[in-house]
Amino acid sequence: MSFLEKPVPGRLLLDDTVPLTAVIEASQNLQSHTEYIIRVQRGVSSENSWQVIRRYSDFDVLNSSLLVCGITLPLPPKKLIGNMDREFIAERQRGLQAYLDSITQHPLLCSSHSVKKFLDPNNYSTNYTEIALQQVSMFFRSDPKWEVLEPLRDIGWRIRKKYFLIKNKEQPKEKDLLSWVDLGPDKFLSDKDLQSAMKLLTGLSTPYLYPLLFSSTSESSALLIRPFSERGSLKDHICKVKPREIYLKKYCNPKKSQGLELSHIKLYGRQILEGLKLLHDGGVFYGHLHSSNVLVDDGVCRLMDVENGMLGVPSMLRPVFTQFRKINTTESIDVFCFGHLLYEMTYGHPPDSVPVDQHPTVPYAAVVSVLQSILSKEACKSGMPRVADLIQTPLFSDIQLQHSEKLQIKVPSRLKEALKTAKESLEKKLQEEQRVLYQHRRLTRAQSHHGSEEEKKRRKILARKKSRQSTYENEEDVSVRNNNNSGSGASSPPTCPSSPTPPSTTEHAPF
Repeated sequence: MSFLEKPVPGRLLLDDTVPLTAVIEASQNLQSHTEYIIRVQRGVSSENSWQVIRRYSDFDVLNSSLLVCGITLPLPPKKLIGNMDREFIAERQRGLQAYLDSITQHPLLCSSHSVKKFLDPNNYSTNYTEIALQQVSMFFRSDPKWEVLEPLRDIGWRIRKKYFLIKNKEQPKEKDLLSWVDLGPDKFLSDKDLQSAMKLLTGLSTPYLYPLLFSSTSESSALLIRPFSERGSLKDHICKVKPREIYLKKYCNPKKSQGLELSHIKLYGRQILEGLKLLHDGGVFYGHLHSSNVLVDDGVCRLMDVENGMLGVPSMLRPVFTQFRKINTTESIDVFCFGHLLYEMTYGHPPDSVPVDQHPTVPYAAVVSVLQSILSKEACKSGMPRVADLIQTPLFSDIQLQHSEKLQIKVPSRLKEALKTAKESLEKKLQEEQRVLYQHRRLTRAQSHHGSEEEKKRRKILARKKSRQSTYENEEDVSVRNNNNSGSGASSPPTCPSSPTPPSTTEHAPF
């Protein structure tokens, strides 16, 4: 039975991975300061846009909250004297626009709560930490054997997910990780089926999935408990950072990140693929594979947050794979995410962009071959390989697994059917988003082509040709008419046929 509160009726479920773009439309001077009017847009639809007004001091506060990332951001400097001059304001506006572009286009900064709240205060002013604390307090009152050791603030990138380090009083030496998460917009399971699915995951014991000790769901959120790993995730290992640090500090600009040795790439890659195959064979959709959701436990890679797809939270890489219409099934999503992860294991950082057709030099030809089959332009255009195909590649086929027995997830038939229906709904939604994005890109390209300098020149040339052709035709018509009017002489007007002359009526005088 769930102890969590029910949601507020009509609660809006936002996809936090949909990118926000921001353009400073104008500025206005007040008595002692300047305000900048910013047009913010969510996604590709111009109808989904709004205005926010910000002062330079607001930008400065935002920048201070992002300093932890370790990246030098292009915020224009302060100026105390002459800051109301028209030329200075125009120059500062250009600088602030460059600053907005830099943070909205950064893969981690764009998803931070500070940036979202700055651009969309109506939807991101909620204090999710406070909500999580309330829910966790209710849980501890209902089950007093648990005790909070400390909150783990911002160790993950999700705005609507909070973490706490806890312990079981009956096992005081063991530390566990409690996470509270808001249900997402991609939840297609009924509440009853979701509870059944979470019960299934909580009872699973398999080498390639990280154990889930406890779960509870309501109509709006979920609370989960799993063992806490002091060694952190695979990403923590690659970046060589401490697991408990703020994620912006850990991952935005890691100083010591390094790719793995080939033996570890082969072993970890094969284990991750086995975990994906286990889920797919059981009819469980995932879609959330990335290095932060993989833990290495006693030499075995184990997938974490397997429940995310069922809870409806959007994938971290959704803005990337939505760009490619051939990545339109849950398995193809997992394969694409695996390629992204394999690149990070090889080079020590995720790819800057996808498709990837030029790979930095590495002594692992077999790795590059697999990467090309997933991340190349041709692969993204024609489709992803299957998990079973990747397991059979030379890179992974010769790996000897510790667990040679056939693994499977036994899913009750009713739940399996519900998972299948939810998976189909998720894929249908993705395909519709891809269709809209494809149409938007076509329209944008057409408009860009129409407004390009080359196109303008081409249209001018065509216009001149048409003008010359029209002039030539007019001159030709005039010439023809003139020729018809010329000849031996002037033409006489047409005459009527002659009629007999009437007799004279004048009488002659007598002689």
